[in-house]
Order: sequence, then C-alpha cells, then structure tokens
Amino acid sequence: MTDSLHRYAAVLFDFDGTLADSYAAIAASVNHVRARRDLPALSIHEVTRFVGRGADYLLTHTVPGGKLADDLACYKAHHPSVMLTLTHFLPGAAALLPALHAAGKKIGLCSNKPRLFSQRLLQHLEVAAYFDVVLGPEDVAHPKPAPDMLLRALERLNLPAAQVLYVGDMVVDIQTARAAGVDVWSVATGSEDRRALEDAKPDRLLADLEEMLAEIGRI
Repeated sequence: MTDSLHRYAAVLFDFDGTLADSYAAIAASVNHVRARRDLPALSIHEVTRFVGRGADYLLTHTVPGGKLADDLACYKAHHPSVMLTLTHFLPGAAALLPALHAAGKKIGLCSNKPRLFSQRLLQHLEVAAYFDVVLGPEDVAHPKPAPDMLLRALERLNLPAAQVLYVGDMVVDIQTARAAGVDVWSVATGSEDRRALEDAKPDRLLADLEEMLAEIGRI
C-alpha cells in the first residue's frame, strides 16, 4: 500500500517548505538583490510563492528587469549571511530524520536549492549524518519537475523506484515523483495551498511531518 512507510527502503525529501521553513532567509536575500536594483522590499509571503522551482525562477519573478546572472551571483553571495540564523525545522522534521534512520531507512535530499546551501543547513541543523545522498540542481541536467534528481538518487542508493518514497510540499514535487516513477507524499507546510496539492493527487496528503513520525511506530 502507498499509505504505509513499511514498504519503502528509502525516503527522499525536498527541503524548503518540507523539512524546513527557510522563507525568511530566502526573502532576505531576494530583498538584498532588490535593494541593489532600487526596488522596494517584498514581504515573506510575496516571495514564498516563487520558492521551490530553483533560483533562476525565483529571481526572474521577484527581481524584474534585472540581469539574471548578476542577480544570481548577488543572491548566492548574500545568502550564507542569513540562511543559518533564519532557517528552522518544520514540525516533526527534527525527530523524523533520526527515527527513519533508526528504522533502517535510507534518507536523501533532492531539492532545487543549491546543494552547497542544503549541505551547510543540514550540518547546522545537526542532521547531515542521517543523509545518504544530497542532491541539488547543479548535479543534474534538468532541475525539478524533471525526474533527473530523483533518478540520480535511485542510482546512488542502488534502489528501484518501487522502494523509494519522495516527500515534498509542492505540485512540482508531485510532478517530479510521477516522472521518476516513485510514490509521493505531500505536506501542506510550504508554498502551495492544500487544495492545489489535493488536485495534483499525491499518494498521500499530510498536514505536516508529525503525521509521518507517527508512522514510525508501526514499521
């Protein structure tokens, strides 16, 4: 059954909006770039809806009229100054990762966030040791919603798609999982509203990762 963790040998996660609330950090860096373009600051809510599809998409939609290459460089130079202090776990994440590890599950991260940023955040949050694979858009030819990242993770873990679950907070995560042939659970804790997730028909829709944590005792 697709509604039980028992069948999976590995669980892959998205990062922003799934494991962690990093929207304040992302908005701070977006507004740093906007300030250099003499644009007024955006609210966290205004930035959040553009998170999850990669930095190119984010800046194209939040810094109009800029030079993308220059804006990306500015964003990436600024982000380390805010990402550690302004990023925190979402409910259930801090306990879920060690619980999955203790249950013998492989754990991976497949995010459109630059891999170096993800790795630094996992270290800062003291969970890096639980991850068997961490991938970002620079590791594949095409970012999500292309299946490349998940397929690369399957290769690294040496597991078939049928034994792997992907967990994300956006419709793009559902599309990515479907393209890769893996089951997908959605959490309504990120930049997509619950109705949009319902319409995209994940294998399971959770309120948050606390619901996944409750599954561990039944493995």
